[in-house]
Amino acid sequence: MDFEHIFDELEITTNPFALCELRGNCNLGLDRDASATLHYILSGEGQITLRSRAPLKVSRGSLVLIPALQSHALHSFGVNNAPVPDCKPAVLNLGHLMATSDCGGDGQLIALCSHVNVGLRGVAGIIDLIREPLIENVSSPDQMYPALQSLLCEISNPGLGSRAMIRALLTQCMIQMLRKRLAESDRALHWMAALADPAVWNALRAMLDKPGDNHSVESLANCVSMSRAAFAKRFANAYGSGPMELLRDLRMRRAGLLLRDTDLPVKRVAEMVGFTSRSAFSRAFEATTGQSPRAFRASVSGT
Repeated sequence: MDFEHIFDELEITTNPFALCELRGNCNLGLDRDASATLHYILSGEGQITLRSRAPLKVSRGSLVLIPALQSHALHSFGVNNAPVPDCKPAVLNLGHLMATSDCGGDGQLIALCSHVNVGLRGVAGIIDLIREPLIENVSSPDQMYPALQSLLCEISNPGLGSRAMIRALLTQCMIQMLRKRLAESDRALHWMAALADPAVWNALRAMLDKPGDNHSVESLANCVSMSRAAFAKRFANAYGSGPMELLRDLRMRRAGLLLRDTDLPVKRVAEMVGFTSRSAFSRAFEATTGQSPRAFRASVSGT
């Protein structure tokens, strides 16, 4: 399938928010975030651990995308591998997080962390269709390697426009990751095939635009002029799951953003994502994230 027209209309933005440095053999726990998170390993070796998944091994040049609402942890093996020279992250106004407990040795793992959003044709939140972590390893012959070298240069020698350049380089790497994963038929990106199907895309768009509306399989089928059975089969074939399963995920991720970015009461957040009962919303949110809405808001407050 030719995805060129889809890439032409993708709107990708990245927002670097931290330069995480782990010295020696240690862990840095990262709470669930309402946004998808991109980690670019600039130095060292280690792994990223996630709940109910095998650890993802990372090293210098690893690019890892973690979907929204997935808690994870960075673990450094304490191997010093081409550290960033004369790193001055404060000049870039990036948060400089230091793991201080259970650390030893001189090796360090340094990761540039960024929030990512992907839109398409004026619709935000396409990134929420990615359910599984994506990982790409950059090696010297790779097309992403020059971007890695440029990132190191901008971080090590910050100057006028460095923050904008870092955002642009991360965006370039994100596009490279998506197209490489598609070329290798990564099942985590099978949903992109749905974007090429007008009927499925229109249903996806309705859910992305207004996840809090009273959607059902019947109403979505009606909006694309299909029978319930034909629509459900076509959607599952294109996306890999039923529309109501996707709608639940979209509602939880939209709720996460509202809890993080507003001070709206939990009851109001529940209503905005399609729940008439606050208690039902709280149960669903905790089942997805492992935290109550109040606990989640407290954990991401000020992020």
